[in-house]
Amino acid sequence: MTLAAPTLASFSLYMLCLIGIGLWHSRQSNQSVEDYILGGRKMGPTVTALSVNASDMSSWLLLALPGTIYLNGIHQAFIGIGLIVGAWLNWTLIAKRLRIYTQLAHNSLTLPEFFEHRFGDQKGRIRFISALTILVFFTLYISSGLYSGAILFQHMLGISKMHALMIGSFIIIFYTFVGGFLAVSWTDFFQGCLMLCALLLVPTIIFIDPAYTLEQLNPKMLEAFPQEVTFIGITASLAWGLGYFGQPHILSRFMAIESVEAIPLSRRIAIVWQVFALGGAIAVGLAGAMFYRGAPLHNPETVFLYLSNALFSPWIAGLLIAAILSAIMSTIDSQLLVCTSVLTEDMYKKWLRPQASQSELIMISRLGIVLVSFCAILHSTRADASILSLVEQAWAGFGASFGSVILLSLFWRAYTCEGAIASMVSGAVTVIVWQNMKHLGGIFQIYEIIPGFIVAFVMGAIVSKIYPLQSTDPILQDFDAFKNQL
Repeated sequence: MTLAAPTLASFSLYMLCLIGIGLWHSRQSNQSVEDYILGGRKMGPTVTALSVNASDMSSWLLLALPGTIYLNGIHQAFIGIGLIVGAWLNWTLIAKRLRIYTQLAHNSLTLPEFFEHRFGDQKGRIRFISALTILVFFTLYISSGLYSGAILFQHMLGISKMHALMIGSFIIIFYTFVGGFLAVSWTDFFQGCLMLCALLLVPTIIFIDPAYTLEQLNPKMLEAFPQEVTFIGITASLAWGLGYFGQPHILSRFMAIESVEAIPLSRRIAIVWQVFALGGAIAVGLAGAMFYRGAPLHNPETVFLYLSNALFSPWIAGLLIAAILSAIMSTIDSQLLVCTSVLTEDMYKKWLRPQASQSELIMISRLGIVLVSFCAILHSTRADASILSLVEQAWAGFGASFGSVILLSLFWRAYTCEGAIASMVSGAVTVIVWQNMKHLGGIFQIYEIIPGFIVAFVMGAIVSKIYPLQSTDPILQDFDAFKNQL
C-alpha cells in the first residue's frame, strides 16, 4: 500500500509542525540538566495528563490492540480494562507521594537517584542496579516503537522493512536528540489529542454505515468469554495494569508536575482520555473485521493504517496516519529521555565525572540517545518480532522489578536498601526466566508480570526483615518528614 502524494504531503506537514514545536522548546531545555530531564518541574495538569497517556500507550494503542481485536475478537479487551484500573491506581496511590518524596530526597531527577537517597545507600548499589535495569528493559521497549515505525514507513513508501526501519529511526532519533522534557511533553500533548480524534473517527465511519453490521462477524468475535479463553488468559490480560507502578517514563511525569494540587485534575483528564482511546482502539479492530471480512489483511496490526487510507480523502488520511507515528514518537522520545538521564546522572556523573558542567552533561545525554537507539534498532530486527510481544517483555520487566520497589518505598517505613535490591533483582530475573519457559505451557502461560511482581514483593519484605533498620537510622526520620508533608 503506497500512499497518494496528498497523503504523504499532509503527513509530512504534520511532522514538520511537531519538529518545530520541539525545536522551539529545546532552547529552554538546554539551560540545565534539570530542565532537560524534568522540565524544571513546571508541567501543568492538562499537559501532564495527555503526555502521560501519549507516552504510555504508544503504537500499541493504534496498531497492536486493534490488530489483536481484529484477529481474535472482543475478549482481548480485558487488556484495556486492566490498563484503565492500573492507571487509576497509579495516579491515586503513586503520583502525589512520588512528587513530594522525590523533591524532598535532594530534588532527585531520576528514579535511581531517588532510590539512592530514599535508602541512604552511600555505596551506590541500588542506583547502579536500577539504572542498569532501566537501560536493559527500555532497550526492549524502544525496539517495539522502532519496529512500529518500520511497519508504518514500509506500508507508506512500499520499501523493505530494513530501509523503513532506518528511515523511521532517523526521524525519531533526530527529533528526540534536539528536544528536552518540555519539547517532549508539549508534542505529546498535541499527539495525544490527535490519537484520540483518530481512534474515535475511524470506527465511527464504519458503524454509521448501514452496509456494515456486527451480525456480519463470526459470533465468536463478540463473545467476552469464548470457550478457548481460559481463566489464566483473562488474568494475564487484566494483569497488565500492574505494570503501571514501575514504568519510569510515566513516573517521571508525576515527578515533573507543577504541584501536588494539580494532580486530581490531571488524573481525571488522563482517565477519561484513556477510557475513550481504548474504547476507540477496540472499535477500530471490530470495524476492520467488518470492512475486510472478504479479504483478510496479511498483517492484522496494520488494520488502522488500511482503514484510514480506504475511508478518507488523501489529505485526511495523511493526518490520521500521522497519529500512528505520533504515538510511536511520543513513547520513544520519553523513553529515550529516561535512558539518557540514567546514563548521564546515574552513571556518568555519579561514577565518572562528578564535577561535570551542565553543557557537558547535556552533550553526554545526546550521545546516550544515539547509543540506546542503536541497541534498540539491533533488537528490533529480529525476524519473529511483533509489537505486542516486544511491549509485553518490557512492560512486565518494569512492572515486576520497579513496581514493587516504588510501592514499598512510598508506603512502608521499614523498607530497607537490601530489601529493595532483592525486590528489583528477583523481579527482573523471574520475568526473564518465565519468558524463556513459556514454551513448556501450563502454569508458564501466566503473564510473567504476575509471578515477577509477587516474587519481588515477597523478597523485599523478607530481606527487609532479615536486615532491619536501626531506630536511629536517618532513613526513618526522612520517611517521617515525608509523611508529615503528605
